[in-house]
Amino acid sequence: MIPQEKIAAATRGLSEAFGVAAFDDIRDLTERPGSNRAFRIVVRGSAYLLRINTRAGDVTRHFDCMQAAAEAGLAPRVQYASAEDRISITDFVEAVPLPPADALRRVPAALRTLHALPPFPVAPFNTTCTFLLSKGPALDGFLQKFQAANILPEHDLVELLSQYEQLATAYSSLGPAPAPSHNDLFKPDNMLFDGSRLWMVDWEAAFQNDRYADLAVVANMLVANETEEQTYLQEYFGAPPDSYQAARFYLMRQLAHMFYALAFLSLASDGKPIDWSESVPTYSDFQRRFWAREIGLADNHSRTAYGKVHWEQFKYNLRQPRFEEALAIVANGHVDP
Repeated sequence: MIPQEKIAAATRGLSEAFGVAAFDDIRDLTERPGSNRAFRIVVRGSAYLLRINTRAGDVTRHFDCMQAAAEAGLAPRVQYASAEDRISITDFVEAVPLPPADALRRVPAALRTLHALPPFPVAPFNTTCTFLLSKGPALDGFLQKFQAANILPEHDLVELLSQYEQLATAYSSLGPAPAPSHNDLFKPDNMLFDGSRLWMVDWEAAFQNDRYADLAVVANMLVANETEEQTYLQEYFGAPPDSYQAARFYLMRQLAHMFYALAFLSLASDGKPIDWSESVPTYSDFQRRFWAREIGLADNHSRTAYGKVHWEQFKYNLRQPRFEEALAIVANGHVDP
């Protein structure tokens, strides 16, 4: 199963990690064509994850962040990693379902530990919602391409750009809240529960980012009301959130809704019109099923639905009094601890 050109590198990894030249068993876990290759291997009766990075780019930052997270007990133990060979071997997590009510406490507690680590390296890319705050040619090109594609109805596009300006302006006046961040937690597959502990995997997108980004994308899957929001944020901050923390968190959630709406509608449209007459599930129902791994994002139909539910939730939230209240609160200024 291992690509011919990687057999020697995999053999080196097995030798250095376990003193063996071969594994006892192997199962291909690669998600889809173009993904990094992943295999469940068994060595001396224990299961491990062998991962071969096939995407272009230096994996040193990825492996450094993964190692730091593993040492903090947030990621599976790293048995072997070679940036030169682009191969890693980590403990394998036999995952079981994590109920949303339990995740409301476990995930923010894990994020609190992650965000307290020494700073992660910077990255040459940003695939998170804070990309929408990074003014420059890349952002300008992304927004112009989206507008030109006529993906949204004209009145929706006008509303989006207007509200986006408010969000971007509000955030530009805030002090930074940098922290070592995972940055790919909008996918529930990157949070694995073994029945007693939560593990975060796939650190390819990790870098130093606004701490509220990780918080927001997970909350958009799990937090359904203000009571759950209080539980979630209290677990993260170690105390009930103050008005500024709650407002900044709320605004980042809206930025995340906008980002994933734009990104997935663009990805799914592939230059073709989006059918807005087709009904979509409610946001809460979609995310409940997404968290439970009942649906994924492997095809354009599901990507369109994902983009649509984020867009509809974004529109709804921006018309609520809390949006203006949150803007007013952060405008008064505050520095996070």
